[in-house]
Amino acid sequence: MTDFKKPQSWQYRISENDKGDIKLHIQGRMDESNAGAMINDLSRLLKERSPSSVTVDLEEVTYLNDFGALVLVELKQIMSSSKGIFRLENIDENVKKILSVLSFDVLGEKFSLARSPTPGSLVRLGDATLRHVSDLKNLISFIGSVCLSLIHVVLHPRSLRTEETFSYMQRTGVDALPIVGLISFLLGLIMAFMSAVQLEQFGANIYVASLVSLAMTRELGPIMTCIIVAGRSGSAFAAEIGTMKVSEEVDALFTMGFDPTRFLVVPKIIASVIVVPLLVLFSDVFAIFGGLVVGVGMLDLTIGSYVAQTIKTLTLFDVFLGFLKGAVFALLIAWIGCLRGFQVKGGAESVGQATTSAVVSGIFLIILTNSIFSVILRYWG
Repeated sequence: MTDFKKPQSWQYRISENDKGDIKLHIQGRMDESNAGAMINDLSRLLKERSPSSVTVDLEEVTYLNDFGALVLVELKQIMSSSKGIFRLENIDENVKKILSVLSFDVLGEKFSLARSPTPGSLVRLGDATLRHVSDLKNLISFIGSVCLSLIHVVLHPRSLRTEETFSYMQRTGVDALPIVGLISFLLGLIMAFMSAVQLEQFGANIYVASLVSLAMTRELGPIMTCIIVAGRSGSAFAAEIGTMKVSEEVDALFTMGFDPTRFLVVPKIIASVIVVPLLVLFSDVFAIFGGLVVGVGMLDLTIGSYVAQTIKTLTLFDVFLGFLKGAVFALLIAWIGCLRGFQVKGGAESVGQATTSAVVSGIFLIILTNSIFSVILRYWG
């Protein structure tokens, strides 16, 4: 047994057996006043002797705090790096609490990261089925909630957030007018140009006006306009409500006694249903103007003849049908956007997924509903 005297507050002695195992008996305080010196001396000792195992006896330690625990952590890391064994003896409850905070028991251990097994096809199919069933339940519940909220607003008009409704009307309608007008103009121009190549062979240039006006008012005008609205406003609705859901603002509204559906969804739906059909009418006008540019510039038609053929072709029912489709599509876009926003769970990643889902679902519903309109009109006519 060898003694090493240390000044002031601590000292230690060493006992070593024939196998090269060392036992350290530490006496005194282990705190900030001597932690640095202890780490230097004991680390140098262990590196010089390279023992196969070290046991630290804390029976004669009078005081140990976080700094003293760091000394033990350093010694254990040295032994772990040399693949030696480190043990503690005579640990009181206070020291155990300090070491547990530092996760001393697992310090230096290597953990194997096992790959989680890839689920099979049946598991993925079952998981997708359960998700879609849950999504369907939420969808039906949300339809009922929206209907009840709309009925309440009709019966109590003052409960509608008028300022917010006008704000959404501007963002959904007025702000979208430039991009809708530009795309519709180009779409009408392209349709007129492509049809003119064929019709010009038969001397039927004048029917370019009929083709553009009829196709835009009945089909392409509502579809293209509402796809743009789905990309702009549907995604914005989902992101706005989803962010509020993540930041628990929706829960705060419910706690304060507000109906989140009536407070957040109804203004968006009403604003969309009002302005989107007007956007469809503007889209028709811009598309007809695009066809007029081709008709006058390439087909030697006059402005008067083009406009007259357009008026002759269109009926009030054609214009009303496009207007009605715009209103129905707007209702679906606002509804699915708000639904995806309320389905957000987690953090920012979920908000992005909800925004993407709102756009994709909105476009799908637009195409599906337009197909239903076509079938109904086919057998009704």
